[in-house]
Amino acid sequence: MTQPLNQTLGIADIVSELREVRLTSLEHRHRRNNPPKLPSRKSLQSIVDGLSAALFPNRLGMPDLQEDGIDYFVGHTLDTALRDLYVQVQLELRYASDTEHSKSPSNATALDKVRTFSQQLPHIRTVLDTDLNAAFEGDPAARSLDEVLVCYPGIAAIIHYRLAHELHKLGLPLIARIISEVAHSATGIDIHPGATIGNGFFIDHGTGVVIGETAIIGRHVRLYQAVTLGAKRFPTNAQGHLIKGDARHPIVEDDVVIYAGATILGRITIGAHSVIGGNVWLTKSVPPNSNITQAQTQDVANATPQPSNAT
Repeated sequence: MTQPLNQTLGIADIVSELREVRLTSLEHRHRRNNPPKLPSRKSLQSIVDGLSAALFPNRLGMPDLQEDGIDYFVGHTLDTALRDLYVQVQLELRYASDTEHSKSPSNATALDKVRTFSQQLPHIRTVLDTDLNAAFEGDPAARSLDEVLVCYPGIAAIIHYRLAHELHKLGLPLIARIISEVAHSATGIDIHPGATIGNGFFIDHGTGVVIGETAIIGRHVRLYQAVTLGAKRFPTNAQGHLIKGDARHPIVEDDVVIYAGATILGRITIGAHSVIGGNVWLTKSVPPNSNITQAQTQDVANATPQPSNAT
Protein backbone atom coordinates (compact mmCIF):
# COMPACT_ATOMS: atom_id res chain seq x y z
CA MET A 1 0.00 0.00 0.00
CA THR A 2 1.32 3.41 -0.99
CA GLN A 3 2.33 5.66 1.91
CA PRO A 4 0.29 8.87 2.47
CA LEU A 5 1.90 11.91 0.88
CA ASN A 6 2.62 13.58 4.21
CA GLN A 7 4.65 10.54 5.30
CA THR A 8 6.47 10.37 1.98
CA LEU A 9 7.46 14.01 2.30
CA GLY A 10 8.48 13.62 5.93
CA ILE A 11 6.23 16.44 7.09
CA ALA A 12 6.20 15.28 10.72
CA ASP A 13 10.00 15.46 10.87
CA ILE A 14 9.98 18.91 9.29
CA VAL A 15 7.41 20.14 11.82
CA SER A 16 9.58 18.80 14.64
CA GLU A 17 12.70 20.50 13.30
CA LEU A 18 10.86 23.79 12.76
CA ARG A 19 9.60 23.61 16.36
CA GLU A 20 13.16 23.25 17.64
CA VAL A 21 14.40 26.17 15.54
CA ARG A 22 11.46 28.31 16.66
CA LEU A 23 11.90 27.53 20.36
CA THR A 24 15.64 28.16 20.15
CA SER A 25 14.96 31.55 18.59
CA LEU A 26 12.41 32.42 21.27
CA GLU A 27 14.84 31.29 23.97
CA HIS A 28 17.53 33.52 22.52
CA ARG A 29 15.12 36.48 22.69
CA HIS A 30 13.94 35.49 26.20
CA ARG A 31 10.43 34.78 24.91
CA ARG A 32 10.11 31.03 25.34
CA ASN A 33 6.91 31.39 27.37
CA ASN A 34 3.92 33.19 25.84
CA PRO A 35 5.64 35.37 23.21
CA PRO A 36 3.67 38.63 22.82
CA LYS A 37 1.34 39.04 19.87
CA LEU A 38 2.11 41.72 17.29
CA PRO A 39 -0.28 44.20 15.70
CA SER A 40 -1.87 42.73 12.57
CA ARG A 41 -0.89 44.06 9.16
CA LYS A 42 -4.20 42.89 7.70
CA SER A 43 -6.19 44.61 10.45
CA LEU A 44 -4.22 47.83 10.08
CA GLN A 45 -4.83 47.88 6.33
CA SER A 46 -8.56 47.61 7.01
CA ILE A 47 -8.29 50.38 9.63
CA VAL A 48 -6.51 52.71 7.19
CA ASP A 49 -9.14 51.97 4.54
CA GLY A 50 -11.83 52.90 7.06
CA LEU A 51 -10.08 56.08 8.18
CA SER A 52 -9.52 57.09 4.55
CA ALA A 53 -13.21 56.54 3.82
CA ALA A 54 -14.14 58.69 6.83
CA LEU A 55 -11.77 61.45 5.67
CA PHE A 56 -13.05 61.36 2.07
CA PRO A 57 -16.49 59.71 2.23
CA ASN A 58 -17.68 60.82 -1.20
CA ARG A 59 -14.62 59.46 -3.03
CA LEU A 60 -13.10 56.73 -0.85
CA GLY A 61 -16.29 55.69 0.94
CA MET A 62 -19.40 53.97 -0.36
CA PRO A 63 -20.24 54.78 -4.01
CA ASP A 64 -23.96 55.39 -3.46
CA LEU A 65 -23.81 57.72 -0.45
CA GLN A 66 -26.56 60.34 -0.27
CA GLU A 67 -25.89 63.76 1.20
CA ASP A 68 -28.16 63.21 4.19
CA GLY A 69 -26.39 59.96 5.04
CA ILE A 70 -22.77 61.12 4.94
CA ASP A 71 -22.44 62.03 8.62
CA TYR A 72 -23.97 58.72 9.65
CA PHE A 73 -21.57 56.84 7.36
CA VAL A 74 -18.56 58.80 8.68
CA GLY A 75 -19.59 58.21 12.30
CA HIS A 76 -20.22 54.50 11.83
CA THR A 77 -16.99 54.02 9.86
CA LEU A 78 -14.94 55.92 12.45
CA ASP A 79 -16.49 53.95 15.28
CA THR A 80 -15.48 50.67 13.64
CA ALA A 81 -11.99 51.80 12.63
CA LEU A 82 -11.14 53.36 15.99
CA ARG A 83 -12.42 50.36 17.95
CA ASP A 84 -10.20 48.13 15.81
CA LEU A 85 -7.28 50.55 16.22
CA TYR A 86 -7.73 50.39 20.00
CA VAL A 87 -7.17 46.62 19.86
CA GLN A 88 -4.01 47.07 17.77
CA VAL A 89 -2.69 49.76 20.11
CA GLN A 90 -3.18 47.41 23.06
CA LEU A 91 -1.13 44.78 21.22
CA GLU A 92 1.73 47.19 20.53
CA LEU A 93 1.81 48.48 24.09
CA ARG A 94 1.88 44.94 25.49
CA TYR A 95 4.61 43.98 23.03
CA ALA A 96 6.67 47.03 23.99
CA SER A 97 6.27 46.37 27.71
CA ASP A 98 7.46 42.79 27.19
CA THR A 99 10.52 43.72 25.15
CA GLU A 100 11.46 46.61 27.45
CA HIS A 101 10.66 44.65 30.64
CA SER A 102 8.45 47.46 31.90
CA LYS A 103 5.17 47.09 33.70
CA SER A 104 2.13 46.08 31.69
CA PRO A 105 0.32 49.09 30.18
CA SER A 106 -3.24 49.83 31.20
CA ASN A 107 -6.19 49.78 28.83
CA ALA A 108 -6.66 53.44 29.73
CA THR A 109 -3.28 54.23 28.14
CA ALA A 110 -4.35 52.63 24.86
CA LEU A 111 -7.68 54.43 24.95
CA ASP A 112 -5.99 57.77 25.59
CA LYS A 113 -3.69 57.31 22.59
CA VAL A 114 -6.60 56.40 20.30
CA ARG A 115 -8.62 59.37 21.57
CA THR A 116 -5.71 61.76 20.97
CA PHE A 117 -5.19 60.34 17.48
CA SER A 118 -8.87 60.62 16.59
CA GLN A 119 -8.90 64.29 17.58
CA GLN A 120 -6.19 64.92 14.97
CA LEU A 121 -8.29 63.58 12.08
CA PRO A 122 -9.82 66.98 11.10
CA HIS A 123 -6.31 68.45 11.01
CA ILE A 124 -5.04 65.51 8.92
CA ARG A 125 -7.88 66.06 6.43
CA THR A 126 -6.97 69.77 6.20
CA VAL A 127 -3.32 68.96 5.49
CA LEU A 128 -4.28 66.31 2.93
CA ASP A 129 -6.32 68.92 1.08
CA THR A 130 -3.11 70.94 0.63
CA ASP A 131 -1.36 67.82 -0.70
CA LEU A 132 -4.19 67.24 -3.18
CA ASN A 133 -4.02 70.84 -4.36
CA ALA A 134 -0.24 70.58 -4.77
CA ALA A 135 -0.64 67.49 -6.94
CA PHE A 136 -3.38 69.03 -9.06
CA GLU A 137 -1.49 72.29 -9.56
CA GLY A 138 1.85 70.57 -10.11
CA ASP A 139 0.81 68.04 -12.74
CA PRO A 140 -0.51 69.31 -16.08
CA ALA A 141 -1.96 65.84 -16.74
CA ALA A 142 -4.28 66.06 -13.72
CA ARG A 143 -7.85 66.84 -14.81
CA SER A 144 -9.44 67.16 -11.38
CA LEU A 145 -8.82 66.85 -7.66
CA ASP A 146 -11.00 63.75 -7.68
CA GLU A 147 -8.71 62.08 -10.22
CA VAL A 148 -5.69 62.94 -8.07
CA LEU A 149 -7.31 61.44 -4.98
CA VAL A 150 -8.44 58.14 -6.46
CA CYS A 151 -5.68 57.52 -9.02
CA TYR A 152 -2.33 58.92 -7.87
CA PRO A 153 -0.06 56.50 -5.96
CA GLY A 154 1.75 59.47 -4.43
CA ILE A 155 -1.46 60.59 -2.74
CA ALA A 156 -2.18 57.07 -1.48
CA ALA A 157 1.29 56.95 0.07
CA ILE A 158 0.87 60.41 1.60
CA ILE A 159 -2.49 59.49 3.16
CA HIS A 160 -0.86 56.47 4.79
CA TYR A 161 2.08 58.63 5.89
CA ARG A 162 -0.08 61.39 7.42
CA LEU A 163 -1.99 58.83 9.50
CA ALA A 164 1.14 56.86 10.41
CA HIS A 165 3.07 59.98 11.41
CA GLU A 166 0.46 60.96 14.01
CA LEU A 167 0.60 57.44 15.47
CA HIS A 168 4.41 57.56 15.46
CA LYS A 169 4.31 60.80 17.45
CA LEU A 170 2.04 59.09 19.99
CA GLY A 171 4.69 56.48 20.73
CA LEU A 172 3.32 53.73 18.48
CA PRO A 173 6.25 53.20 16.09
CA LEU A 174 5.42 49.60 15.17
CA ILE A 175 1.84 50.32 14.11
CA ALA A 176 3.06 53.41 12.26
CA ARG A 177 5.75 51.44 10.44
CA ILE A 178 3.34 48.68 9.43
CA ILE A 179 0.96 51.27 7.95
CA SER A 180 3.81 52.88 6.01
CA GLU A 181 4.99 49.52 4.72
CA VAL A 182 1.47 48.69 3.51
CA ALA A 183 1.69 51.80 1.32
CA HIS A 184 5.26 50.95 0.32
CA SER A 185 4.17 47.51 -0.90
CA ALA A 186 1.25 48.97 -2.86
CA THR A 187 2.92 52.03 -4.39
CA GLY A 188 6.68 51.52 -4.34
CA ILE A 189 6.98 54.71 -2.26
CA ASP A 190 8.86 54.31 1.02
CA ILE A 191 8.15 57.09 3.55
CA HIS A 192 9.28 56.42 7.10
CA PRO A 193 6.56 57.56 9.54
CA GLY A 194 9.16 59.37 11.62
CA ALA A 195 9.93 61.84 8.81
CA THR A 196 8.54 65.37 9.17
CA ILE A 197 6.77 66.67 6.05
CA GLY A 198 5.09 70.06 5.63
CA ASN A 199 1.88 71.00 3.87
CA GLY A 200 1.42 70.87 0.12
CA PHE A 201 3.64 67.83 -0.48
CA PHE A 202 3.56 66.24 -3.95
CA ILE A 203 5.20 63.04 -5.21
CA ASP A 204 4.79 62.72 -8.98
CA HIS A 205 4.80 59.19 -10.44
CA GLY A 206 6.44 58.04 -7.23
CA THR A 207 7.90 54.57 -7.74
CA GLY A 208 11.25 54.21 -5.98
CA VAL A 209 10.98 57.29 -3.75
CA VAL A 210 12.68 56.79 -0.36
CA ILE A 211 12.33 59.24 2.54
CA GLY A 212 14.29 58.35 5.66
CA GLU A 213 13.27 58.44 9.30
CA THR A 214 14.86 61.75 10.29
CA ALA A 215 14.25 63.66 7.05
CA ILE A 216 12.64 67.08 7.42
CA ILE A 217 10.71 68.40 4.41
CA GLY A 218 9.27 71.90 4.30
CA ARG A 219 6.14 73.26 2.66
CA HIS A 220 5.29 72.93 -1.03
CA VAL A 221 8.05 70.45 -1.88
CA ARG A 222 7.78 68.33 -5.02
CA LEU A 223 9.58 65.03 -5.62
CA TYR A 224 9.68 62.85 -8.71
CA GLN A 225 10.21 59.11 -9.04
CA ALA A 226 13.31 57.37 -7.66
CA VAL A 227 14.34 60.27 -5.42
CA THR A 228 16.21 59.19 -2.30
CA LEU A 229 16.50 61.26 0.87
CA GLY A 230 18.81 58.90 2.68
CA ALA A 231 21.67 58.53 5.14
CA LYS A 232 25.29 58.93 4.09
CA ARG A 233 26.76 56.72 6.79
CA PHE A 234 25.64 54.61 9.73
CA PRO A 235 27.67 55.35 12.87
CA THR A 236 28.10 52.64 15.50
CA ASN A 237 28.61 52.71 19.26
CA ALA A 238 31.51 51.27 21.24
CA GLN A 239 30.00 47.78 20.95
CA GLY A 240 29.76 48.05 17.18
CA HIS A 241 25.97 48.35 17.14
CA LEU A 242 24.22 50.88 14.93
CA ILE A 243 23.26 54.08 16.75
CA LYS A 244 19.49 54.42 16.48
CA GLY A 245 17.55 57.64 15.97
CA ASP A 246 20.37 60.10 15.25
CA ALA A 247 19.66 62.83 12.69
CA ARG A 248 21.12 61.36 9.51
CA HIS A 249 18.77 62.36 6.68
CA PRO A 250 18.46 65.60 4.69
CA ILE A 251 16.57 68.78 5.49
CA VAL A 252 14.66 70.06 2.46
CA GLU A 253 13.38 73.60 2.89
CA ASP A 254 10.23 75.17 1.41
CA ASP A 255 9.39 75.25 -2.31
CA VAL A 256 12.08 72.83 -3.44
CA VAL A 257 11.74 70.63 -6.54
CA ILE A 258 13.79 67.42 -6.78
CA TYR A 259 13.71 65.65 -10.14
CA ALA A 260 13.77 61.95 -10.96
CA GLY A 261 16.63 59.79 -9.77
CA ALA A 262 18.28 62.37 -7.52
CA THR A 263 20.06 60.95 -4.47
CA ILE A 264 20.55 63.27 -1.50
CA LEU A 265 22.43 61.79 1.43
CA GLY A 266 23.33 62.83 4.96
CA ARG A 267 22.24 65.60 7.31
CA ILE A 268 22.58 68.34 4.73
CA THR A 269 20.23 71.20 3.89
CA ILE A 270 18.67 71.96 0.53
CA GLY A 271 17.90 75.67 0.66
CA ALA A 272 14.44 77.05 -0.09
CA HIS A 273 13.33 77.55 -3.71
CA SER A 274 16.11 75.28 -5.02
CA VAL A 275 15.84 72.89 -7.96
CA ILE A 276 17.79 69.63 -7.89
CA GLY A 277 18.09 68.06 -11.32
CA GLY A 278 17.59 64.46 -12.36
CA ASN A 279 20.17 61.85 -11.32
CA VAL A 280 22.13 64.31 -9.19
CA TRP A 281 24.17 62.75 -6.36
CA LEU A 282 24.39 65.30 -3.54
CA THR A 283 26.14 65.01 -0.17
CA LYS A 284 26.74 68.70 0.63
CA SER A 285 24.33 71.47 1.56
CA VAL A 286 23.25 73.99 -1.06
CA PRO A 287 22.01 77.54 -0.37
CA PRO A 288 18.53 78.86 -1.19
CA ASN A 289 17.65 79.43 -4.85
CA SER A 290 20.24 76.92 -6.06
CA ASN A 291 19.86 75.12 -9.37
CA ILE A 292 21.92 71.93 -9.24
CA THR A 293 22.35 69.74 -12.31
CA GLN A 294 24.19 66.51 -12.93
CA ALA A 295 26.67 68.36 -15.15
CA GLN A 296 27.51 70.77 -12.33
CA THR A 297 28.17 68.00 -9.81
CA GLN A 298 30.34 66.20 -12.37
CA ASP A 299 32.36 69.38 -12.95
CA VAL A 300 32.91 69.74 -9.20
CA ALA A 301 34.03 66.11 -8.96
CA ASN A 302 36.46 66.55 -11.87
CA ALA A 303 37.88 69.73 -10.30
CA THR A 304 38.57 68.02 -6.97
CA PRO A 305 42.28 67.12 -6.66
CA GLN A 306 42.78 63.36 -6.79
CA PRO A 307 45.21 61.59 -4.39
CA SER A 308 48.55 60.70 -5.87
CA ASN A 309 49.26 57.07 -6.68
CA ALA A 310 52.99 57.58 -6.12
CA THR A 311 54.59 55.38 -3.47
